Amino acid sequence: MLSGERASLEGFLDHYRAVLVNKVRGASDADARRRLVPSATTLGGLLKHVACAEQRWFELALPRVPFEPKSDEERLAEFGMTDDETVEELIEAYQAQCARSRAVAARYSLDDHGVRYGQEMTLRWIYLHMIEETARHAGHADILREQLDGTTGD
Repeated sequence: MLSGERASLEGFLDHYRAVLVNKVRGASDADARRRLVPSATTLGGLLKHVACAEQRWFELALPRVPFEPKSDEERLAEFGMTDDETVEELIEAYQAQCARSRAVAARYSLDDHGVRYGQEMTLRWIYLHMIEETARHAGHADILREQLDGTTGD
């Protein structure tokens, strides 16, 4: 069990980051691109989307770097996996983004404020949001993976 608020927040986020990677790892590139639900959601796309969320919250919002909201088309593209992308490349890119997120977060206290679209939030709030975001999409990935090949569990 983790002790301390920050260690707990970091630990829960890292746990769900690993769960998401485990849900995608081992799927073929073709399966990771397959749409199994009416939305554009795919295994590969979930990983890309959460990597983008990590980048937006930790590298842009937390250090208060101004950025524009993405268009609906850009947001939809986050959930797709192109023909030239591989599962391993997406996993490597996601893990590299998570490492950058950890490095940025390490420079701030939980009470430091970032800003996104004019709204201020603390690093504590960003951690809670990213735990929720990552856990929710890991759950989506769990369902997609089970539909693809029957794989279940963390």
